[in-house]
Amino acid sequence: MAKQEEVILLDFWASMYGMRVRIALAEKGVSYEHREEDLRNKSQLLLEMNPVHKKIPVLIHKGKPICESSIIVEYIDEVWKDKTSLFPSDAYGKARARFWADFIDKKVFQPGRTLLYTAKGEEDEAARKEFMDSLKLIEGELGDKPYFGGESFGYVDVCLIPFYTRFRAYETYGELNIECECPKLTAWAKSCIQNKESVSNVLPESLKLLGLVQQMRKIRGVDE
Repeated sequence: MAKQEEVILLDFWASMYGMRVRIALAEKGVSYEHREEDLRNKSQLLLEMNPVHKKIPVLIHKGKPICESSIIVEYIDEVWKDKTSLFPSDAYGKARARFWADFIDKKVFQPGRTLLYTAKGEEDEAARKEFMDSLKLIEGELGDKPYFGGESFGYVDVCLIPFYTRFRAYETYGELNIECECPKLTAWAKSCIQNKESVSNVLPESLKLLGLVQQMRKIRGVDE
């Protein structure tokens, strides 16, 4: 079990949701122990800390687990207040940030997963449309701002930027050109990597992620 004073993150290197937590911890300057999980042979600690979903990421703080990445990021922001908040100061701004984070999880993740791991067909075409329509709506929310919250890197940026690591895979298997269709969103992602060490030090290379996706497609029988 974890010691009371420790901060431990149970994670998997390719998890976009784990990346969110790592970026938030880096933004706040929190020291922690990173424990890489084998998702085919999950540790006893993971099963004990997240008995409901048995999934990563799990943040363990003072011996207590916090699960679900968006909730973990909010927890980090509330507990470590000595750095700039990831949320706007006003209630409406906070609600809007939570809305877009929820939108990302519901309208980007699932169609993106379908594009990567489902054989081509009508379902694939519907997923492609939903995926790109969602990215365009998100790009509209970004507008001409440097970050979703304005001048400061914040909650929505943290929640979305890990998806950029899979853009090449989405383009490869979804037959998309995201940079062409969403140039502002792509420029935002590149700017985050260039200007935020919390991002550049966490995000893996897109080619490495593409290789993992290729392996998973073979395991799932999508590619023979």
